Amino acid sequence: MIVFPKGHRGYVEGMDVLSDVVSTVRTGHPRSARVEWYAPWGMRFTGSEPPGSGFHVILQGSCRLFMDGRPSIPLGPGDVVFLPRGDEHSLASGPDVSPSDLGCVDFLRRRDGLLSPEPGEPVPNLVCSERLPQPFQRFGAATSGALGKEGASELSCVTVSGFYHSGGARPHPLLADLPSVVHLAARPDRRSELPLAVGLLGRELGSQRPGADTLVPHLLDMMLVYILRTHLEECTGEEGEGRGFTGALRDPAVHAALRAVHLDPAHPWTVEGLGERAGLSRAAFSRRFGSLVGMPPLTYVTWWRLTLAARLLRETDTSIDTIAARAGYASRFAFAGAFKREFGVPPARYREEEHEEAPSPGSPAAQASAT
Repeated sequence: MIVFPKGHRGYVEGMDVLSDVVSTVRTGHPRSARVEWYAPWGMRFTGSEPPGSGFHVILQGSCRLFMDGRPSIPLGPGDVVFLPRGDEHSLASGPDVSPSDLGCVDFLRRRDGLLSPEPGEPVPNLVCSERLPQPFQRFGAATSGALGKEGASELSCVTVSGFYHSGGARPHPLLADLPSVVHLAARPDRRSELPLAVGLLGRELGSQRPGADTLVPHLLDMMLVYILRTHLEECTGEEGEGRGFTGALRDPAVHAALRAVHLDPAHPWTVEGLGERAGLSRAAFSRRFGSLVGMPPLTYVTWWRLTLAARLLRETDTSIDTIAARAGYASRFAFAGAFKREFGVPPARYREEEHEEAPSPGSPAAQASAT
């Protein structure tokens, strides 16, 4: 990452709200898998708990996505579907296939004969198994479907899927404003970044070459940025243009204020000061900001400060005094009170609980869970 000195033009241009949104989506390592599906096949993905976001990309072939209360979505090569809140859904080779129960979105299975199905029987799947080697608990490759007497039936579909575990993180309001499923159909006129990211991720997951442990998590973050960016650039009408946080990012005045807050969250912001950044009067700015973001300006400032503080508590060993200052609080006492009102526990206890629930990769606890 390039870090510009504060005040440098590149520093300002490098800070954007979407990048900060992505940083709040997940904790720890994202998970993913490249899966070859052999017809007939179907798989049900239950709602994730703890919550998270996930996506599916069709690399080859076709399938359908099913969600309760809405028509099925036909998917073809290059199509991307993003589920911002990890809602329950199914993928299947056709409408007459009964999906099996996967249990969670971060599905994985090794393809080295660990599970050997009998001819004509469905290929079994490991569901978040602790028996898998640690790298395969994060991402891997798999085959699934029916096997014929002479071997595998016809390859029906190849997918790449990813899951971002949010853990103790608080999803950004942008995710709450998105529809339950975002479908980005393949288009020849679309910029090449998203298909390029899909291709890179698919090749890394399919080959398991050296260095994948380092590359894949970064490719998954890149996928998330491109999915959200593409949706924000293309959504129109009923999909959210001009409404909610999506509308806030499209509104030049509100976006200017959001950029200012994200650039310097510790600044002693006032409604008047943010209105000046937006080029609006105090009253006009407050109305526009509240109607789009869904909360008053200073409420959002506090929300974002404490969200950043929680992330620092989870992911770093930075002292609570330093975190309080970065979050714009004059004292540790004031910060602790605000944090407890928001999260229900003091900062120190929050840090302890998060570390207890999510051991870092490579730690003794993580290695123990892989055996």
